[in-house]
Amino acid sequence: MTVRAEESIETPFGWVVVVASTLLVATAIGSTYLIIVSLKPIAAEFDWPRSIPSLAYSLVMLGAGIGGIVMGFWSDRHGMGGVSLLGAIMIGTGAILVSYTTHYWGLLVTCALILGFLGGGTVLSPLMTNATRWFDRRRGLAISLVASGQAIAGAVWPNIFQIGIEAAGWRETWFWFGVFAICAMLPLSLVVRRSPPTPILPTGGGLGGAIYDISSSPKLVLVLLGLAIIGCCVAMAMPAVHLVAMCSDLGFGAVNGARMLSFLLACSFASRLGFGWLSDRIGGLKTILIGSTLQVITLSTYIWVDGLFSLYVLSGAFGLAYGGIVPAYTLAVRELFPAREAGWRIGVIFLCGMSGMALGGWLGGWIFDLTGHYQYAFVTGVIFNLANLSIICWLLWMAGMRGLGQH
Repeated sequence: MTVRAEESIETPFGWVVVVASTLLVATAIGSTYLIIVSLKPIAAEFDWPRSIPSLAYSLVMLGAGIGGIVMGFWSDRHGMGGVSLLGAIMIGTGAILVSYTTHYWGLLVTCALILGFLGGGTVLSPLMTNATRWFDRRRGLAISLVASGQAIAGAVWPNIFQIGIEAAGWRETWFWFGVFAICAMLPLSLVVRRSPPTPILPTGGGLGGAIYDISSSPKLVLVLLGLAIIGCCVAMAMPAVHLVAMCSDLGFGAVNGARMLSFLLACSFASRLGFGWLSDRIGGLKTILIGSTLQVITLSTYIWVDGLFSLYVLSGAFGLAYGGIVPAYTLAVRELFPAREAGWRIGVIFLCGMSGMALGGWLGGWIFDLTGHYQYAFVTGVIFNLANLSIICWLLWMAGMRGLGQH
């Protein structure tokens, strides 16, 4: 359903909320890239296998996914004020605590509970859900901008972290990131606490503002979306988590790896804006199908490529391919389910996505420990990506049969 401009709830302050949300995401997600860039130094200091810091990354993802459901319920009922304030404090506190860790259990517990559940859980899913409530005509673009905070984090933080680790060590880098996160996120949390406008008109014909009527199969649709995002996020995590370490193994150095990761995520930022524009026109499910197809094509190429220049080119192509997938899931949930249930349902989908990132990050490290290289990790990612594509095709078939996906 197209909303006319005179009937729209959109206001200029909605874009202020989007900018503040994007910066909150970009700061908070920096903690995950800090784990990625410091993976080898942490493992080397303690003589751990890489699967342990990889597991720390996975626990951040998993904790953030579980936390996203709890914070979704909270924000559905009481708004974003308390949620964003908690996240600002926990992200910084968690990073500072990691800088003092001396045992693997301390690292894992801090990453799972503080950085993940209480920190990351307050950020991506709640902020993207909140952004959807400020927009009805350009919702896909707004979601993509907030989600692009991930790409901004990836484009900016890895190089900064690599310089910090080389100059002062990984502990000092973690500590000062924590201090910065608290100082930057606290004032931004005050911007997003404002309540969104009340919709003038229902956003569609479904119950409670859902665009499509899925009253006969809401649980099945939610399960299928959850399984689909697990598949694509396992595949997505393989280059995202292990690209820096892989470049170092190939003899190109961690600096090139950090730059390559930044380039990948800078390309994903541009991609998200384009996919956001596209999703407003064709809908969430079809956007997921296009992005996932491009992702599996580029991911499969990592199996064969090992040159420095070709890896830069491939990483840019991978960033352009996958950038719009995750925001499209948020849009799909808003199209398929009532607005009053958006927070926790998007939280469920993001829990599945974070679980996929967690599984993919850990699997990559585990497969490397078994084989001594990353080729089989990428093969595993391709298999998960193909499973994702089959589920999305099934959902689109259901859409054609029941009229769920006519945008």
